[in-house]
Amino acid sequence: MNDEVVDGELLEDDRLPAVLRGAAAVRPDAGADPDAWLPAEVQEDIEAGIADSTDKAYKRDFAEYTAWCATTGRRPLPAAPQTVSHYISHLTRTPRVRTGRPYSPSTLDRIIASIRTMHSAAGVQPPETKGARKVVDGYRRRLSEADAGQARASKTSPAVPSVLRKALSVVDRTTLKGQRDAAILLLGFACAARAVELTLLNVESVTEPEEVRGIGIRVRIYRKKIKAWQPVTVKYGQAPETCPVLAVRTYLTSLAAEGHTSGPLFLRIDRWGYLAPPIYRGGVQVGDPDGRLTTDAISDVVELSMAAVGMSGRWRSHSLRRGFATAALMAKADPIHTSRHGGWADGSKAFQGYVEEADGLDERNPLTAIGL
Repeated sequence: MNDEVVDGELLEDDRLPAVLRGAAAVRPDAGADPDAWLPAEVQEDIEAGIADSTDKAYKRDFAEYTAWCATTGRRPLPAAPQTVSHYISHLTRTPRVRTGRPYSPSTLDRIIASIRTMHSAAGVQPPETKGARKVVDGYRRRLSEADAGQARASKTSPAVPSVLRKALSVVDRTTLKGQRDAAILLLGFACAARAVELTLLNVESVTEPEEVRGIGIRVRIYRKKIKAWQPVTVKYGQAPETCPVLAVRTYLTSLAAEGHTSGPLFLRIDRWGYLAPPIYRGGVQVGDPDGRLTTDAISDVVELSMAAVGMSGRWRSHSLRRGFATAALMAKADPIHTSRHGGWADGSKAFQGYVEEADGLDERNPLTAIGL
């Protein structure tokens, strides 16, 4: 999964099939494999292996699938292969209310994965999906031949240093909120961090061990894709206004002055400057009780900062990560070191795409030396 927000509203658990609610142990019916069941605690362990954002998308996908099955008289679980093929074919021809267009091929790939995963979560054999995937392949080919937008990946704009400087120029760093936003923009760029990786940072994640003293700071960050903790050395910037080290230190000093010296690094701050205020919806407290920012909130910081300076483009949290890769490769940084610094998996197709884009923007483009 990527760092982008999944379209659509989540559906409540009571919209899911009963077998998937509460993850209770389900023993097989008579005649089925007597070993084909899982106790509740094992089910929980399996679900813990699915990222929260992925889990929510899968549950929503499956709820929509079961609703369609109810209208067509098909059995949602266990599903026949023909049912999945029929459903995917239906989606290629059905415009969504929000966009007026059917789902993209990549989203249909995810929906197929959702159906299979939710079968496994229910202790049921997932359906064979070769037919459904052929439907997606044909749909992708038709869109590509028509040069339709759905066939192209929806990319965020890269927040390269020149863009960051403009965005930071309107951030009021005399306030705690402004200091937080500057730290998010600069640290997110310097670590090539995904939004979820920024939300997981704690005050204790930022240190200054002896080996980096005078060079910068060390940030211990959890890379979600490779499922590993990574120590990232963040060096001083060339200018005070764009230095990630100074931005983070300023923010940490202000947090300490508010009595916040441990726990979440990036916190909610209300319009009056109060730190981690509780949020209520319908009289019920929602959100992280410790005030930790959500991934959407991180993206809002990026998007609103760009909007404030009239920057055109598609700006989300991933703009920081993409901007780092673009800027580093354009500056002739070693691709291997760049990839490892940003926590990309070896052989990452996403990172290779950034390499190819950078190659087309500098003297490595074969047209550069042709002399037209």
